[in-house]
Amino acid sequence: MAEEKKSKLYALKPLIERWPAITKPEGHVTFRTKIFWTLLCLILYFILTNVMIFGLKSNVIDLFAQYRFIMAGASGSIMHLGIGPIVTASIILQLFVGAKIINLDLTKSEDKAIYQGTQKILVVVMIIVEAIPQIFGYLQPTEGLINLLGGNTALANSLIVIQLFVGAMLVFFMDELISKWGIGSGISLFIAAGVSRAIFTGIFNWLPVRGGELSMTNPPAGVIPGTYYLASHLTLREIVEGGYQTLFFGNARIGYTNSIVALLGTLIIFFLVAYAESTRIELPLAHDKVRGARGRYPIRLIYASNIPVILMSALLANINMFAMLLYRSNLPLLGHQWWIGKYDLTVSTGALAGGAWYLSRPGGINNWLIPIFAGGYGGHAPWQFALKVIIYLVVLIGGSILFAKFWIETTNMGPADVARQIQSSGMQIPGFRRDPRVLRRVLERYIPVVTVIGGAAVGMLAGFADAVGTVGNVSGTGVLLTVGIVIRLYEDIAKEQAMEMHPVLRGFFGKE
Repeated sequence: MAEEKKSKLYALKPLIERWPAITKPEGHVTFRTKIFWTLLCLILYFILTNVMIFGLKSNVIDLFAQYRFIMAGASGSIMHLGIGPIVTASIILQLFVGAKIINLDLTKSEDKAIYQGTQKILVVVMIIVEAIPQIFGYLQPTEGLINLLGGNTALANSLIVIQLFVGAMLVFFMDELISKWGIGSGISLFIAAGVSRAIFTGIFNWLPVRGGELSMTNPPAGVIPGTYYLASHLTLREIVEGGYQTLFFGNARIGYTNSIVALLGTLIIFFLVAYAESTRIELPLAHDKVRGARGRYPIRLIYASNIPVILMSALLANINMFAMLLYRSNLPLLGHQWWIGKYDLTVSTGALAGGAWYLSRPGGINNWLIPIFAGGYGGHAPWQFALKVIIYLVVLIGGSILFAKFWIETTNMGPADVARQIQSSGMQIPGFRRDPRVLRRVLERYIPVVTVIGGAAVGMLAGFADAVGTVGNVSGTGVLLTVGIVIRLYEDIAKEQAMEMHPVLRGFFGKE
């Protein structure tokens, strides 16, 4: 039998073996140690989001404005890129492996090591790819920095790129540190931290929307103080004649977006995600040697967790970024073409027309449903707003299903990998022969189907929240991810505590 041809990525093996990485712990890491490293990285993340890029002009145009919370970054800080390069590298490799363009069998440990090593290298490449475009009219150096460097604008731009690179690499290493020495995923933790902060301020912020004195056109930014202020100052006639729209749906013209409907949408998503996370199929298990030792293997409805919608949001963010860059460029046939995406290059409002507009999130009822009933807005007809919502939902749900299928194959969550984990723990399904192939066939009845249903579910939940609107303007995907992340983090902490008290469980969870 001819030897199977290895992937060309094996040429990177010498580089992968020498690539800087966080050392994996050799033995068991105590629960207290994991909590320490997780909290340390979280505190460091919050500090870095407040460290602004040195020598940067204040009028920053954010290429990722609509996806800022999904990117887990802070505009204008050294964390500007956030987790964007990490998830983009993951998307590219998953697509290439899934399409068989890259010949890697992820069920083999050697191929999987090459895959993970290549992903680390690709992350660095994507940091550079996403950092360099930022300086072309978006993150500009101040005159003071240019003069400090002898009037060399190119050198000033390079200094900004270096700061972006350092910030993105710190995110990458913190994510790797948490995954090896902490609890959960660094990417997920950073997203949840940023979204939670925005939701809290979106609910309770009593400061005016645009600063200055409080007025009917400048109410408190938070939904609770804002609603109270407007309701107490509007007369009954003013409420009937249109004030109800500001109370319930917000008013984009005055910048008041934290409305009652946004709060209700956030709460609905919270309860729907909590319900979906608790829905599962449980396969009965029994120990082959210890009589009476029984358990259950849960297959969640949202089997691939929230990762598919993270990857899909990152893909849409990159589409928006490159559409904006093309609109600014003078490339033949592609440069400054409205059908790709039309933008106002003086503000961070996202696409105003074209393909990128149809792929941008609806942004709440006030930005699509009200214009439909009002006969259109901003040069768009009512049917275009309806078509935009339909296209966005179809792309988001379809992409989430696709990435869910890719994700389980690259993270030891497929039927074959789960069968081996159960088999190695000494457990088996009662009534079936103790054979990994038999166990795999049983799991193949459930896991692929649940993966597709779960991927569609997270896509629909995120799309629903984006259409209704959310508190803090964090996007429906951000709320969906945060709720799922917090629930998973709680379960991971409980699992770590259980393994600390009962070391025999470590073998079952693959920790030893």
